[in-house]
Amino acid sequence: MKKIILLFTLILFTATLSFSQDKAIYRESFKKMMIANGSEQTFKTVIDQMVSNYKAERPEVKQEIWDGLGETFHKVGIEELLDLLLPVYQKHLSLEDINNMTAFYQTPTGKRFAEKTPAITQESMQAGQVWGQKIGEEFAKKIAEKGN
Repeated sequence: MKKIILLFTLILFTATLSFSQDKAIYRESFKKMMIANGSEQTFKTVIDQMVSNYKAERPEVKQEIWDGLGETFHKVGIEELLDLLLPVYQKHLSLEDINNMTAFYQTPTGKRFAEKTPAITQESMQAGQVWGQKIGEEFAKKIAEKGN
């Protein structure tokens, strides 16, 4: 019985260690992809905007404090966000997918796409709002035609 418990414990420990190593490899690859696709820079910009907003509300706070907060949140905030996003990406994309995406973002086309993504996203959201409004008006029109 002791041998079975010992064997089970060893298997469980080995599986846990292997999973931890796989997770660490995935996380490192995921972080490389987020840097390559420009997401890390976007996160830093968001943090800078937040610091700027708080700074405007609290002008009595010294500049070196704001600088320190910005640096701290650039490091800690991005790492925490990566940890929050990691399970989502692991659920939907393999390590190979992440590595292939990183390779794409390191090409000239990928770099250009990463650079243009914020503008594309913003303009797409605006176009989507126009489209949604049009569809909403057509729904209302069709419902009115049906007499309801």
